[in-house]
Amino acid sequence: MKTLHELLNKVTTLTMRLKTEYPELYVYLGEDPITIPSVSDPHMDATILKEYISSLKGMLKSHLKPKSKH
Repeated sequence: MKTLHELLNKVTTLTMRLKTEYPELYVYLGEDPITIPSVSDPHMDATILKEYISSLKGMLKSHLKPKSKH
């Protein structure tokens, strides 16, 4: 199991990649529901970070998927 530190590093790496290589996606990170806590002092754990990493990867994969021509 990855440590929180390793997961946070992965989040940082992915967000920096989006910021530098895909700025058109980076602007949407602030609108991602997973980044908007519903409580004033949210609890962060490995599960939450893994879900966020998965959402970042999904966003990138969806963006990079070739568009089919009709």
